[in-house]
Amino acid sequence: MTLLANDLPASAPRLHPPSRPGRTPFYYDPEPDLQMPVLAMLPAMVLPRFSEPQVEPYRAAHRIALIGGFTPRRCGIATFTADIHTSIMAGFPDATVDVYAMAPSTNDIAFAAPVCGVIVQSDAASFVAAAAAIEASCADVVWLQHEFGLFGGHAGDMVLETIDRIAAPLIVTLHTVMPDPDPDQMRVMRRLIERASKLIVMSQRAADLLEDVFGADRDQIVLIPHGVPDRPFGRTAQFKAEFGFVERQVLMTFGLLSPGKGIETAIAALPDIIAAHPDLLYCIVGATHPNLLACEGEAYRERLQSLARQLGVEDHIHWIDAFVETDTLLDLIEAADIYVTPYRGANQATSGTLSYAVALGKAVVSTPYAHAKELLADDNGVLVPFNDSTTLAREIVALLDAPERLLAMQARAYQRGRTMIWSAFAEHCMDTITLVQTDPPRPRVATAQPNGIEGLLRICDGTGILQHSIFAVPDRAHGYCIDDNARALMLMNRIGDHAEPHRSRLTATFAGFVQSAWNGDSGEFRNFMGYGRNWLEEVGSEDSCGRALWALGATAHEGRTDSLRRWARKLFGQTLFSARDFGSPRAKAFAMLGADYLLASEGGDEMAQAILGDGAEFLLSCIAASRRTDWPWFESVLAYDNCRMPEALIRAGLRLDRPDFVASGLETLAWIMDLQISSTGSFRPVGSDSFGHEYAAPRPFDQQPVEAWAAIDGASAAFDATGDRRWIAEAERAYAWFHGANDRGVVVVDPLTGSCHDGINPRGLNLNEGAESVLAWQLASCAIARLRAKVGPVRG
Repeated sequence: MTLLANDLPASAPRLHPPSRPGRTPFYYDPEPDLQMPVLAMLPAMVLPRFSEPQVEPYRAAHRIALIGGFTPRRCGIATFTADIHTSIMAGFPDATVDVYAMAPSTNDIAFAAPVCGVIVQSDAASFVAAAAAIEASCADVVWLQHEFGLFGGHAGDMVLETIDRIAAPLIVTLHTVMPDPDPDQMRVMRRLIERASKLIVMSQRAADLLEDVFGADRDQIVLIPHGVPDRPFGRTAQFKAEFGFVERQVLMTFGLLSPGKGIETAIAALPDIIAAHPDLLYCIVGATHPNLLACEGEAYRERLQSLARQLGVEDHIHWIDAFVETDTLLDLIEAADIYVTPYRGANQATSGTLSYAVALGKAVVSTPYAHAKELLADDNGVLVPFNDSTTLAREIVALLDAPERLLAMQARAYQRGRTMIWSAFAEHCMDTITLVQTDPPRPRVATAQPNGIEGLLRICDGTGILQHSIFAVPDRAHGYCIDDNARALMLMNRIGDHAEPHRSRLTATFAGFVQSAWNGDSGEFRNFMGYGRNWLEEVGSEDSCGRALWALGATAHEGRTDSLRRWARKLFGQTLFSARDFGSPRAKAFAMLGADYLLASEGGDEMAQAILGDGAEFLLSCIAASRRTDWPWFESVLAYDNCRMPEALIRAGLRLDRPDFVASGLETLAWIMDLQISSTGSFRPVGSDSFGHEYAAPRPFDQQPVEAWAAIDGASAAFDATGDRRWIAEAERAYAWFHGANDRGVVVVDPLTGSCHDGINPRGLNLNEGAESVLAWQLASCAIARLRAKVGPVRG
C-alpha cells in the first residue's frame, strides 16, 4: 500500500480529541444509590456523555514517531531518516517506529510502509493532521529531523504547527546550526529549543553554537556522530573493477550538485594533479539539487563542464548525473582512493557522505568546515583552505605520491569510523529516547493531601502573598496582586486546623489586602502592588475584580468568625455593582460564584440575585454568539480557568431554579472536560500555548495547576446537579494530575511542605513555586476532600 499526502484529511482535526485506545478506569467507587436533585426538574434533554477517566496500560517497548524526509524521496535527510529506521528496527525489534514523511509541495512521491503519514511541505493542514495522528498513536517520543528547507513557511516555521500540538517528549536532530541566523531562523530555532527535551547534533561545533548563539541548555544537547554503514576495509580494487576504473587513481565527490559544494575548486585543481598522475579520474556523483534545477535547470552543471573543457581536463572527469541509491553510493566510495569535499562554507554542520567516506576507510581531503575539522582531526584526513585549488592539488598529489602514507591514513579513517556505525548510532539514540520517555500514567486515585503550609508561608509577609518565586525563593521584584490574595483568603476559610496558628494571622493579612485594593474613587478594585506597598494602577483587570468579589462572597459564607463574615458581606455589598458592566465571561463567572456564596447565607439579597441571573443570561448569550456545531463554548478561543464559566452556570441554575442554566453548564463542562483528556486518559489542562487561537483544539503546553483546581470545582458543581458518579471520576482525574498522572509523569506537588511547582512545560516541571500554583493545589485539595466527603471514602 502506498500513501500520498493528499490521502490525509483536507483540513486538520481541530476540535475533538483523536480516538484513544482502550482504557482502564480510575479506581473510585462511590455509593451507587446517589440522589440526583436536579435531574428531576430538567426538561427532556440528552445530557452530555464522555469517557470514563482511563489510561493505557504500561508498555515496556518504545513507540517512536519519526518525522523527516524518507525514501524514495531523493535528499540526504530522506536517506538519513530511512537509515535511522533500519538501524533502530535491527537493534531494537520490540520498538515501534511510525514514520511521518515530509513530501515536497508537488506531493508527487508515493511512500510505502513503514510510512504511516505524509506531511506536505507547504500544506499547514497536513502538519496539524500529523500532530493529531501522533497524539492518537500514544507515541512515547517524537523524533524530528530538522533542516530549515524541509518545511514550509518562513525559515520552515510550519513545523511548529506539529510540534506545538504534541504532548510526547520531543527530540530534535539538528542537521544545520547556523552561527549567524536571520530573525526568522532564530525564532524557529528558539521555539524548537523551548519544546525539545533533547537536541541531537553531530558535531561539537554545532553543540557550541546551540549554547552560545541560541541559548540552549548544556544538559539539553546530545552529541551523537552521524551514523555510517558497517563494511569491510580494503576492497578498493574490487569496486574499481566493478565500475571500470581499473588502473586509475580515483578521486570522488558526491552530493546534490549546487554552488556550495565547491566543485569549481576541485576542477581547477585537476591540471596540476593530472600533470603528476596522468591516469587520475575524478568522479563527480549526484544529480543537480532540485531547488537549483527548478530555478535554472542544468545551467550550473553546464558551467562546470565548460570549465573542465577550458582547462583541458574533461576526459579525466566521470559525471554520474543521478540520485544514486545508498548501496550504489557506498560501492562508488569504496572504489575511490581519495574522497574530496571542497565545500565553500565553514558552517556545514554535518556531511553524511564525509562520514561515509571515513567509515569506508578513504583518505579525505577537505576544506575546514565544522564537521570536517572534527572528524578529520588526529591525522584522519587532510584539511585545505577554502577556495584554494593550488593547495588542494598539492595535498592530493602528496598523498598519491606516497602510497604507504595513503594506506595508513585510510586505515586510521576506518578505525575512526568504527565508533560511528549505525548500530552504535542506534544504541546512543535509544539511550537518549529512554532518558526522555515518561511511563504512561498508571490508573490511580491521588490520596495525598498537603501536610504542611511551609510552601505557603515562604511567600507570605505582613502585606500579603507575593506573586512569584524563583524556584522556592520569593521574588520580590513583582510584588503582590489581588488575584492571589483573594485566592489566599478563600484558602484560609477552607484549610484545616493544621494551619494554625498561622491561619488566623494570615486571614487578617489577606482580608486587609483585599480591603486596601478597593478604590472607592474609581469604583473598581486595583490589582498590582509593588513590594514597597505602592499600588501600580488605579483600576485592575475585570478578571481580577471578579476574583475579589468571588473571595468576598465565599468569605461571607465560609469565614471562620462572625466578624470576618460581617466584614466580607459589607465590602461585597459596597463593591458588587462594579460587576454589572463586566464584558469578560470569566469575570462574570467569578462574580457569579461570589454572589452564589452570598445567597447561600442571605437568600434575599436582590443585588446578588441580579448578578447571578443576569450573569447567567450573559453567559448564555456568549455561547450563542460563539457556538458552532462542534464548539459549544463561551468564546471562539480557549484561555485560562475555563471550567469556571460552566461552574457558574450550573451554580446559578441550582440557586435560581433554572434548569436551562444547569443544562448549558453541563453541556459546556462536558465538552471542555473531554478536550482535557489526553490520549492516554490522563488529565491534560488546556495549555497556555492555546490562548488566542480561534476555534482550535487545545495545545498541550504549558499546563497550569489552576486549571486542575477549576476542573475539580466544575465537576463538583456538576455532581451536585446530577448525582452522576462520572463527575466524581472527572474530579479525581484532575486531582491525579498533581500527583503524576500527567503527560510527563511528574509529581507537581510536595505534600510535606504544601508547595506546588508552576506547572508542566514541554521539558518537564517548571521548578518555580509561585503563589497561584501553591494556592491552586491547596484549594484543589480542599475541594476534592469536600467532594469525597459527599460520596464516601476513596479506594486506591
